Amino acid sequence: MKTKKIHRREFLRGATGAAVGTIGFPHIICPAALGKDGRVAPSSRIAVGCIGMGGRGTGNMRAFMGRKDVQVVAVCDPDANRRSEACHLVNGHYRSQDCGVYNDFRELVARENIDAVCISTPDHWHAIPSIEAAQSGKDVFCEKPLSLTIAEARAMVNAVRRYERVFQTGSQQRSSWEFRFACELVRNGYIGELKTVTANVGGPPQPFCNLPAEPVPDYIDWDLWLGQAPWRPFNKRIVTGGWHYRDCSGGAMAGWGSHHFDIAQWALEMDNSGPVEIIPPDGKDYKVLTYRYANGVIMTNDKANVILFTGTKGKVEVGRGHLRTWPDSLKDVEIGTNEIRLYESNDHKGNFLECVRTRKRTICDVEIGCRSAIVCHLGNIAYWLGRPLNWNPVNERFVNDEQANRMLWRPMRSPWRL
Repeated sequence: MKTKKIHRREFLRGATGAAVGTIGFPHIICPAALGKDGRVAPSSRIAVGCIGMGGRGTGNMRAFMGRKDVQVVAVCDPDANRRSEACHLVNGHYRSQDCGVYNDFRELVARENIDAVCISTPDHWHAIPSIEAAQSGKDVFCEKPLSLTIAEARAMVNAVRRYERVFQTGSQQRSSWEFRFACELVRNGYIGELKTVTANVGGPPQPFCNLPAEPVPDYIDWDLWLGQAPWRPFNKRIVTGGWHYRDCSGGAMAGWGSHHFDIAQWALEMDNSGPVEIIPPDGKDYKVLTYRYANGVIMTNDKANVILFTGTKGKVEVGRGHLRTWPDSLKDVEIGTNEIRLYESNDHKGNFLECVRTRKRTICDVEIGCRSAIVCHLGNIAYWLGRPLNWNPVNERFVNDEQANRMLWRPMRSPWRL
């Protein structure tokens, strides 16, 4: 089924009918939709399509709808109930009947009147929609972790660069002042020479899903929901949050690692690099997962709800809404204009939208998301193999280890491929 092509300005002015796949309602336009309530004129708004309408996806959609310079114009989910509810929310917000509704993300990204997409799917559905969106000329806001595998992450970078798209990874801690300030303290040497980083991100995903088979409801396209993942019987708990097993997820290692390891990478000035050695816990010399960087810094996945940077002259501990320093006076430091000042954003989605307009790179650009996701995937691979690994962050290959290199990617279930 082909999507009818509509020019963006015509669509937002209501000059045409809804695209194929849209729920058919009478065409109604209110003053708010025409920009008469203080909103940005429709022709100047950024038109956003949302892919993945679970809890996180709906939250992201609401956040975009709350902005005067944005109009959500389409929603997509293989669960008909979720996409119908999302459509109802969009139409209710704009007091119109214009929201496009799609089962298959490929129809959504093919629409010419969409400027950007927000991808809030499970981990195994980040790479392919992001790449196809980039190929279709859309900018992308994609939830973290960036990818399911290392090969996917690099393919996403390649696509975004090739098609010159703006991309924001949803590792929103970069847009919080306390994390930026902690990294600036480290980068400017306020704690002396950095020696160790400690962060608790959890462990790898469960190896397989053992939920029993249930009949597939008629409102879920189960084959599409699985996508590249190996086929398995349906169970409602999978689609409501039970997808955190190895075929579909990087587990807590990737879920929290894409936040905390991401901040560590920022402080270490490693946004274009990564560790060189990964050592899983062995119950003897290494009690916890350990990373070693070429500059000698050691990072561990240890028991802490925050990130702790330890240097030769002090320490800084940072978490969401939390900052503590040793000595205490460090927390009152004012970073000078002649010192290292990091990319400042106080609004992760706002930063994305600004960059959509200016074509600048976002605070958590696709390369940054890629490198942070790689740190997470390296940890999982070390856990799965149960032995130390040497990594070359330049060519993104394990050193003299073909068994590990075969885990850089995974076979995809037909017909899906990168």
